[in-house]
Amino acid sequence: MSLSLALSGITLAATPTVQKPHGLFGALATAAQWFIGLFNEGGTVFVGLLTGIIPTLVVLLTFVNALIRLIGPERIEHLGEVAARPGLVYYPIRYLVLPVLSVFFLTNPMAYTMGRFLPEKYKPAFYDSAVSFVHAITGLFPHANAGELFVYLGIAAGITTLGGQIGDLAIRYLLVGMVVILIRGILTEFITVRMMARRTANEEAAA
Repeated sequence: MSLSLALSGITLAATPTVQKPHGLFGALATAAQWFIGLFNEGGTVFVGLLTGIIPTLVVLLTFVNALIRLIGPERIEHLGEVAARPGLVYYPIRYLVLPVLSVFFLTNPMAYTMGRFLPEKYKPAFYDSAVSFVHAITGLFPHANAGELFVYLGIAAGITTLGGQIGDLAIRYLLVGMVVILIRGILTEFITVRMMARRTANEEAAA
């Protein structure tokens, strides 16, 4: 028994002990451990997305692309010609319906080409509406702006962690975006018309 205890004492004594670094090296070691842990946590979130929302998004993208093929973008082009007409009644068509459908069917950045059907004074306002909507549509229809999908997925992951619903977030994001693009379109058109009139007046005065 005493021989076993003696051997155990020799083994324990021979086992090397590593002390944690202190000072500058300790701070560097802690920072490195935190840095690697950050990427490990990101990998965990990514795996959660792969087994959760991403398969749903792939199926949704397939369905939406098939729907676009069936409807055809030529019908959206006809709507652009209607939206170019003057009058207050065409404001919602020009800065709400047309941007929404353009972004949905043509996606970012092809949606902006629909401005070619509009007079020059309407083009900046249409672009303002369309470029603002490419973010709000991502929650429900990620095909429209796939380049920023993972930005939305990061936000959605945080909402899910807090116990919220992704569908509720997507609907609210979309509805708020539709209100915002209508307001931005009307205000930008007003500013554009004023600036174009001022430039014309200055050119006439200079002549």
